[in-house]
Amino acid sequence: MGSYVGVVGMGVMGQSLALNIANHGYTVSVYNRHGEATKDFMESRVKAQKDKVTATYELKDFVDSLEAPRKVILMVKAGPVVDAVTDSLLPFLSEGDIVVDAGNSYYKDTSRRMADYAKKGISFFGMGVSGGEKGALVGPSIMPSGDKNLYDNYLGKLLTDISAHTEDGSPCCDYIGPEGSGQYVKMVHNGIEYGDIQIIDEAYFIMKNVLGMSNAEMADAFESWNNGRLDSFLIEITYKILREKDPDTGDDLIDHILDEAAQKGTGMWTAIEGLEMHMAIPTMAEAVFARNLSAVKDERVIASKVFTDKPSVSVEDRDALLADLEQAVYASKIMSYAQGFQLLEKASREHDWNLKLGDIALLWREGCIIRAKFLGRIKAAYDQSDGKVQNLMLTDEFRDEIKAAVPGWRRVVVKAIEAGVYVPTLANSLMYFDGYTSEFLSANLCQAQRDWFGAHTYHRDDQPHDLSFHHRWEELD
Repeated sequence: MGSYVGVVGMGVMGQSLALNIANHGYTVSVYNRHGEATKDFMESRVKAQKDKVTATYELKDFVDSLEAPRKVILMVKAGPVVDAVTDSLLPFLSEGDIVVDAGNSYYKDTSRRMADYAKKGISFFGMGVSGGEKGALVGPSIMPSGDKNLYDNYLGKLLTDISAHTEDGSPCCDYIGPEGSGQYVKMVHNGIEYGDIQIIDEAYFIMKNVLGMSNAEMADAFESWNNGRLDSFLIEITYKILREKDPDTGDDLIDHILDEAAQKGTGMWTAIEGLEMHMAIPTMAEAVFARNLSAVKDERVIASKVFTDKPSVSVEDRDALLADLEQAVYASKIMSYAQGFQLLEKASREHDWNLKLGDIALLWREGCIIRAKFLGRIKAAYDQSDGKVQNLMLTDEFRDEIKAAVPGWRRVVVKAIEAGVYVPTLANSLMYFDGYTSEFLSANLCQAQRDWFGAHTYHRDDQPHDLSFHHRWEELD
């Protein structure tokens, strides 16, 4: 009898996922285009699982080693590589076989592949996976999408078994919906992750440059936050990073890491999706822009030598501002999630996916990068509202905390601006809050300007909203 499932791609994620599958008692065949990677994997990492893992070095041998219907998980680079790998598999696959893309593919590509491969008798699934190398090995958060019946019959138990589990035993895996919805949810997860990371980074920079805290003091502050409502994987690794020593110099390692942040594109996709959906998601978008700005290090160095006058500020009560900063981080975090879940809700309606947003929050409680106890409260907010939430900031779960946080949040942003410290997500999260909670905005003037130069019309506040008006602003010959 053949292996239960196959994994293509023996990078660190593919290796870890294959070991995870074997550790849960499933037989798994592995393949990599460059056979050296497969050989190294078998020799260096496959130990107690040798009877569960089958190494193959030719695609035909790989496919022939799998039981029918064949289930193939791709853990390869997103983009054309996915099509190339799947196309190379096609001559050896049979009708009814299943291919699962577990990479960070763009959801529209996944929907296209599902339609294309269905014509050839192959069932294609998109599967968001979060948790990095460690998550892939010990249990990631998994967000699969595709044919529901096939998922239930052939994939559900496997993916549930290998996923992360919460303290109460709940799996961080559930069927998301049709088409590319699983990778859409993963994309938004990554957008929220971008925002979450940048918010924390800005808090670090305020501690360092406004409060004048040492790395040790900052580590203690973040650890204290992690013992409270900000308990999360990202806060946890932050205080551990600040305590890590450089083996070469003995200095704090953080002080020798260049301030250039890289990215792989999922945050950018989220920002673009927000624009295409006409949704305001400034926390996530500004986090992407912050990475873009960090990447032009040489330009920033030149500019810093042109504009040398830097403001200085004094802090009369450091403990009070640090407490305000915790409020600002927490409130900004809520804004990031509020924007992300509004985007998910809009996409669900646009694509008829019927996403269960409260349940999606639970999938992120363990295994993934944004895992946090906070997510259980998002689920509670949806439960209390029968699954219909206009915006998380308006729910009973978060409303009063945001009201309490706003004064300190404003003080932090003002102090950062006075000090010339770059805080795009803290500031724009606050601007989003102010804009969303304003009955009136300046858009009436914007629409009047558009009507003047382009005859775009406008609505009136004293007429039904379905009526449009145009004013003759000037006499034309």
